[in-house]
Amino acid sequence: MRRLLLDTHTLLWWLADDPQLGERARILIADGGNEVYVSAASAWEISIKKALGKLKAPDDLDSIVQDEGFGRLEITFFHGEKAGQLPLLHRDPFDRMLIAQAQAEGLDIVTSNAMLGEYGLKTIKASQ
Repeated sequence: MRRLLLDTHTLLWWLADDPQLGERARILIADGGNEVYVSAASAWEISIKKALGKLKAPDDLDSIVQDEGFGRLEITFFHGEKAGQLPLLHRDPFDRMLIAQAQAEGLDIVTSNAMLGEYGLKTIKASQ
């Protein structure tokens, strides 16, 4: 069993059945033996970008994530502290929260962002 955290773009690729999401990533996400999580930070990022007109994404993401069988990973005070203590290798606040959550919860991140691996996380390439 693997414990996976979907990066925001990975979640969107999964929901849209986007060909950018690679076969290996699809298999891991679809495997019922794996625990797959979506962070509240991703919901926040998607909502902001939708409101700014920079992104088209489904409405009622909360229900969709639940229907997909994914766990919803809440942001805790501890996660917030850890995100603020990360080295400034990457400045995107949403990614920094995902990094902190993955570290705190022992999750592998499914992402196409190679920068996240520089924090010593186990990453799975979303495009493979």
